[in-house]
Amino acid sequence: MSIHQSAPGRAALSGKTVAVVHPAWHSCGTHQVIASQIKAYKKLGARVLSVALMDDVTPSIGRGERWKNYRLHSGDLAADERYESSATIADLFRTALLKDGWLPLIHGDHATWLVELVKRAPLPEALDTGAIDLIHANHFFVMPFVERMRERRRIPVVLDTHDIQARQYELRNRAGFSIPPHVRYNSMLAIELAWIERADLCIHLNSEEYATFGQLLPQSRHELIYPSIAPVAPRPNGDRAIFVAGDNAANYISVRWFLKYIMPHVPEMSISIFGDIADGVKRRDRPLYEKHRNLFRGRIADIDSAYADAAFILLPTREGHGLSIKTVEALSSGLPVIATSKAFRGMEIDPSRLRNVCIANDANEFAAAMVKCRATSERNDPLASDTRALYEERYSLEGFARRLGDVACKLMVNDPCTPLDAGYRKPATGASTDPARRHSPAD
Repeated sequence: MSIHQSAPGRAALSGKTVAVVHPAWHSCGTHQVIASQIKAYKKLGARVLSVALMDDVTPSIGRGERWKNYRLHSGDLAADERYESSATIADLFRTALLKDGWLPLIHGDHATWLVELVKRAPLPEALDTGAIDLIHANHFFVMPFVERMRERRRIPVVLDTHDIQARQYELRNRAGFSIPPHVRYNSMLAIELAWIERADLCIHLNSEEYATFGQLLPQSRHELIYPSIAPVAPRPNGDRAIFVAGDNAANYISVRWFLKYIMPHVPEMSISIFGDIADGVKRRDRPLYEKHRNLFRGRIADIDSAYADAAFILLPTREGHGLSIKTVEALSSGLPVIATSKAFRGMEIDPSRLRNVCIANDANEFAAAMVKCRATSERNDPLASDTRALYEERYSLEGFARRLGDVACKLMVNDPCTPLDAGYRKPATGASTDPARRHSPAD
């Protein structure tokens, strides 16, 4: 009998409760992966809890503009219950957060800052940890919170690393500001590894990170599971090139390269740049933004509308680690793609074999490929394309759920929850839960 069909008509995780613990992020690849995790566990029959942790201090738990913005843009999380927690501004003054977290941060130590923040995020009052059968954590820095969730009861923990965060922090420091002495990569990596190894099983989204973490943490259990994201659906007869990017350091470096070195060769082409990257370029290089402000469309609520009028997709990726969710999104569209090799990092495929993909690592070659693609009058059916076939084979929700179900079932068999301690009491804190279900709308 399949591990996913434990009895006739019964899904593998029927009767189980899975808590997905994650950063309170939206409009980025991590958020899309988290949304798919929740859908996959639901597909397997589990009751799913979302536990969102803010990556900064907030006025109070669940209150303030950052929480309002997060809720506004995270309606696609199909969890049965949603919980929220964070450190607060008061924690800066009534705890050692200024010394232990903020002081390292101004030297570029994002790893320490995030861990110290999460250490001060209390367990939500209504979160019944006694009912949780599995915790699916996202990113190493949520682990201090996860450890408190299973303080009195050992719950199996799967940790999705997404990427090596220390590399992302290096990129962030290159594009941002910090004061000397600057923290080193190895220092941040050591913090990351110390928390990752506390998980019972590590999931990696990218073959490169899978190999690296396997070498760095040989005593830990590792699995390579490519994530799923919802497919996008372009309309026929699109007339423009599009580029979709959130506001982070890697995307800024890539967009800057595109604007400075490729755009001069294609000044008359219809191009749209979607996403919060508009804010990032404006903040980091205002003259560059003003010169090309007509290309930026900003963030849009419905991702399909970004692809609606696309004739082909641009992936001028120069930096980045982990799996590129933008690339998976492009594959799902079935449209022609012009990309650098970096866009396909860690996917274990040769993109040159995909007939509707053109790889161009040089700015002149990239621009020439754009001109050629625009001049091509023939438009094939996107659903019959090589990239769409690859998406269905490797990144569909069905396949993702199947792989998650395999590791979840094996983990719960091999590392079952231990009984509650006799003296266990559910923690009483001020942490908030789903505003739609638990309290009035936030300010």
